[in-house]
Amino acid sequence: MSLYRNTVWFMKGINQYTRRGYEVASKDFDPQALDVSTAGKSFMITGANSGIGRATAIAIAKKGGTVHMVCRNKDKAEEAKEDIIKQSGNTEIHVHILDMSETRKVWEFATAFRNQHASLNVLINNAGCMAHSRSVNAEGLEMNFATNTMGLYLLTKGLVPLLQKSQDPRVITVSSGGMLVQKLKVDDLQFERSSFDGVMVYAQNKRQQVVLTQQWAKENPDIHFSAMHPGWVDTPAVSTSMPQFHQTMGERLRTAEQGADTVVWLAVSEAAGKTHSGQFFQDRRPVPAHLPMAWTQSSAEEIRRFTDQLETLARNIQSQSDAQQNATQNSSEPQSV
Repeated sequence: MSLYRNTVWFMKGINQYTRRGYEVASKDFDPQALDVSTAGKSFMITGANSGIGRATAIAIAKKGGTVHMVCRNKDKAEEAKEDIIKQSGNTEIHVHILDMSETRKVWEFATAFRNQHASLNVLINNAGCMAHSRSVNAEGLEMNFATNTMGLYLLTKGLVPLLQKSQDPRVITVSSGGMLVQKLKVDDLQFERSSFDGVMVYAQNKRQQVVLTQQWAKENPDIHFSAMHPGWVDTPAVSTSMPQFHQTMGERLRTAEQGADTVVWLAVSEAAGKTHSGQFFQDRRPVPAHLPMAWTQSSAEEIRRFTDQLETLARNIQSQSDAQQNATQNSSEPQSV
């Protein structure tokens, strides 16, 4: 079955995920769909200093929106900020330094941002990781899972109350078509017992993101949730993580702007806001989250077990954060003698 899935997926990719696939799909785009102003609205974009995240930030900044760039590297983030301001003429660009793999810090950042800001209209979960050898973060979580799933889960969970207070709130997650070859692995979320293949681990994380998007949509009807596939895009992350694929595909890869197009459409267009929440998108239209006859659907019980595990991990991380903060406060208090 895995051979069938991979073959069908690759043929689908050659036809749809390439630059040519985008050019064909874009012929059906509404040319006025992105002719909107985002002035007065705020957008948070993780991984905003390069690739799809940077292209998204530039597009939104040009429309007047306030952009919160969540980035891991301060120097690269500041360079990207200067470029975004230069290209857009919009000075409401703010940098927040955060490594999405540091899950306790992700929760603390979300809590602080929620307390310090009156609103957030759109959260764009774009940052990703594809590590090819297994390692764990400070909380003992596998690094791909920590970045792609747990960090995303904590950030979204922490910001939902702020989004709910905002006008036309939306959450967009940049997933991947690679998840189409994966069925949710409920019994081994972090590949502790399975053989470790970075590409397949990444694809499993992307399946997890799509399942989360569907569940969040059911639980939060006042927020529009969506996941999307940007296609095969020429980004620094692809070049670094999948060098052979990057070299083989060459000019057939999409530009960062083409990869970001559906992200921007989901974030700002009136048409996107009218679509059913919880769907998986490709080139501005909802597409199936499963290949035909690939047997990748999960039962309601499997999804419940998956989300229960995430919530248990989230509570543990929150408890660690609370304990750390209490310890810090106690150490700073004057000692009686």
